[in-house]
Amino acid sequence: MVAYAALHGGEGGTIRGQETGTAADDARAAESDTAIGRITEQIQASPGDWRLHYVRGQLYRQRRQFDRAAADFSAAIKLAPRESLLYEERGSAAFCAGKIKESIADFDRQIELNPQAEKGHWKRGISYYYAGEFAKGQKQFEAYQTYDDSDVENAVWRFLCMVPQVGLKNAQQQILKVGRDNRVPMREIYELYAGRLQPDDVLAAVTSDKPAEVVLHQRLFYAHLYLGLYHEVTGDKKLAQQHMEQADRRQIGHYMWDVAHVHLARMKAGDSQPESK
Repeated sequence: MVAYAALHGGEGGTIRGQETGTAADDARAAESDTAIGRITEQIQASPGDWRLHYVRGQLYRQRRQFDRAAADFSAAIKLAPRESLLYEERGSAAFCAGKIKESIADFDRQIELNPQAEKGHWKRGISYYYAGEFAKGQKQFEAYQTYDDSDVENAVWRFLCMVPQVGLKNAQQQILKVGRDNRVPMREIYELYAGRLQPDDVLAAVTSDKPAEVVLHQRLFYAHLYLGLYHEVTGDKKLAQQHMEQADRRQIGHYMWDVAHVHLARMKAGDSQPESK
């Protein structure tokens, strides 16, 4: 049952984060030691079952033990080299560990095995951005637009890939048009990147309806993440890092928090992204 449940979990095919509470995350963390122990026993009893390595790898990734996660995904790949989801999991673990090129290699292999995954593969687009492969990132996010045309985050990441290529003003003029994204403060983030709002408007939207604490936590994470990225691409590195530190402090149970964490680590290491032309 542990293995079956984990095989049907995950973040799905969308870049959009969901509003989740920390209580559920804490409960999962408390259970992970027991779950890993049980699965380890199952692996010893059935060493040829790749699914068990896959499930344990997911649990290690949730605990941010990325090397152990990658080792389990690699063991699963050795047993089932044509299971495309294993490459996505190993690529995700690689990205979270700051291994950008390795993540791209695994995402590429996943898509080779399952071409239908390409259109919705926003994770590969983000990895392209951090690898400095901006044209490939732009293309990936444009493909994602045909998968979900109401996702502000996709438009923003495509914008970020475009700025080093065409400059800030041109990227603003060519920002993707998106449909209704009901998550607060996504509409304000979109208008900020389009050049029609100011950073303070994003933060004002976060608290405009006096949300519950768990909702506020989620909103502030996304606000600070995208304000940090915005200030970096427009040239204010100090303010960019301040916002990214705020995002990093507000951990959420979604891959996008790992993006913020990796980005902040790169900032501190002096490996920032290009400014606008």
